[in-house]
Formats: sequence, C-alpha cells, structure tokens
Amino acid sequence: MPRFAYLQLHLLVLLFASTAVLGQWMSLSAPSIVIWRTMLAALGGALLVGVVRKGKLLPPKGMIAPLLGIGCIVGLHWMCFFGAIRLANISICLAGMATISFFTAFTEPFIERRRIRPLEVGLGLLVVVGIVLVAGFEKGRLLGLLTALVGAFLAAIFPVLNRKLVQKDRMDPLVMVVWEMIGACAICLTLLPLIEGPAAYGKLLELRGLDILWLLLLAWICTVFAHAYHIHLLRYISAYTANLVINFEPIYGIIAAALLFVEHKQLHPGFFIGTATILLANILHPLILRRMAAAKNQDMALS
Repeated sequence: MPRFAYLQLHLLVLLFASTAVLGQWMSLSAPSIVIWRTMLAALGGALLVGVVRKGKLLPPKGMIAPLLGIGCIVGLHWMCFFGAIRLANISICLAGMATISFFTAFTEPFIERRRIRPLEVGLGLLVVVGIVLVAGFEKGRLLGLLTALVGAFLAAIFPVLNRKLVQKDRMDPLVMVVWEMIGACAICLTLLPLIEGPAAYGKLLELRGLDILWLLLLAWICTVFAHAYHIHLLRYISAYTANLVINFEPIYGIIAAALLFVEHKQLHPGFFIGTATILLANILHPLILRRMAAAKNQDMALS
C-alpha cells in the first residue's frame, strides 16, 4: 500500500463533498447536471489520454461493455445524488449517502465471492443507526433521504466492480473513467425525457450565471481527476475500506452547507446526533483493524 493512502482518500473525499455544493449552486435539474458532467468528463479524459499522454483510448478486448455497464450504474447514482439535494438539501443527501458502507458490507462479499465479515456488518449497522436518527428527526425530507439511500446502494456496487477490473486487467484508470462516463451519459440521456418530459432535451442548453464554470469544475476536477485517482487507490485498498472513508463526505459537506447556505439552522439537533454516530463508525474502523492486526502479529511471533 502506498504511503499516506488514507490521507489521499480523505483529500479525495473533500473533492467528492464539494460536488454537493456545486450542485446546489447550479440552476439545472439533477439529470441535466449529470449529463453535462459526464459528457464533459468523457471529453476531458479522452483529451488527456489521447492528446496529452498519446495513449490508447480503447480498453482491452471485451472490456467496453463492462465499462459502459458500470458507467450506467454511476450515472444512476449521480442522478439520485443530485436529485436528493433538490428534494431535501445537502445535509440530508450526504447523510443518506453515508449508508454506502452498510450496503458494501454485503455487495463486496457477494461480487467477490467471499464471506461476509462481521466487523463490516457491525460498523455498517452503526451507520444505519445514525441514518434512523436522521430520518426520525427530519420527517419532512424523507423522499430526499430515500433517494439518497438508493444512490448509496448503487455506490456500493460500482467501486467493487471497478476494483475487480483494475486488479485483474490492470487497465489505465483514466481510460476506465472515459468509457464509464460515456455509459453514464448515455443512460441519463435515455432517461431524461421519461423523467422531465419530451421538452427536456431543449432545457439542457438553458445554462444560467456561472453554470458552465461549476460544470467544468465538477467534470474535470471532481470527476476526471477524483474518479481516476479513486480507481487507482482501489488497487491497494478494499472497496469497503474506501467507502467507509468516503463516509466522511457528510461531515465535510454538512460543514460546507452550514458555512455557505446556513443549513444547520434548518436541521433538528437529532440530525447531528445521527451524523455523529456515522462519524463514530468511521473512527472505530481503522482502530479496530489496527488492533486486530497487532494481535495477529503477536500470535504469529509467539507461535
């Protein structure tokens, strides 16, 4: 594992948390944001690979369909993410997304065909307790929370699939991002008229104010760079560990929402108790793993 991998993950989480703020600043609907984001990200990633690095954009034989499929899951996840912000607010959306670790405790063993680890389930359940507290005190925003939970389930799937691909085929993470963004853009373009009606495609061009600037930051910094580096780190750490660290996203995002949008005044104190419970699960995870590793090493030394 590279040095400072966990620190690098937390810096990535700061970027991930900033996507919620950018989404709140934009005037576009959730599907429109994802379409622009993925289209610009695909173009930016392709330019980096093909023009700057003079590399090949085609993945190994037979990998285009899996990458496009993973991209569809990513696109649906982001639609739920920005949709939850529109239906509730940044804080509720990010709190719901923190259940990723709970879902990953089941999706990763299922996809990788290994046993479910009690520690992962236990910490995931602690996260669920936090979510129950949030839901219990924010009843007026349950639709937004439910949308975020669907997004969290989807987010518990695609990192596991990416981890399998990057470990097995050693594909270039940036090439993976390009093809996954094409898949994400395609699924969102397909669903757009079903969600917003036949005139939805025309609304894609209704950009206002600084929308284009926020979209470029969202696509090239928070997507191309962050997503590619996230895939790179999955070579060294498990999807569960990565997603558990990503659970800090609500903490960073809620702080940003409080500073920029004064959202903390709209929330019940019970919301913060639930969020603190989520944070506790993230703190306990590395501490327990470290203690278990130390005990194992001690047993091996004594034997």
